[in-house]
Amino acid sequence: METFAEVRQHILEKHTLFIDEPFQLGFDCEIEGSDRKQAIYLAELKAVDNRRYLRVETLVCPLEDFDAEKCLRINLIQRVGYLAVGDLDGTAYIKMCDNLPYHSLSAEELEYVIMHVAPMADRMEQALESEHDVA
Repeated sequence: METFAEVRQHILEKHTLFIDEPFQLGFDCEIEGSDRKQAIYLAELKAVDNRRYLRVETLVCPLEDFDAEKCLRINLIQRVGYLAVGDLDGTAYIKMCDNLPYHSLSAEELEYVIMHVAPMADRMEQALESEHDVA
């Protein structure tokens, strides 16, 4: 896949979108073995040198519920994805993300990342926010 249009076409074949904007998509990823879903967001990013990346992102929990040192320790052992902080409606949230360069992006690689990031973020969310589903 070399363009966001190709990414969109692939995602439309597998998921129902709740966000469909020119360079941003959102859909729910069902978590295998449960009735839970994890919202996944895809967006195109451009680096300073004009290289393009596809960001895969999902919410985990509000930052206030998580220790920053734990985030760094988790990032160290993650093989797919990393933890970051982003704002949603004025609240800082821990997010699980991954940036995939278009030059090597395939449908298989994208699905691999989605199917690893979504359940990992959901497990973390359940551990931290056991009373409700944040994402």
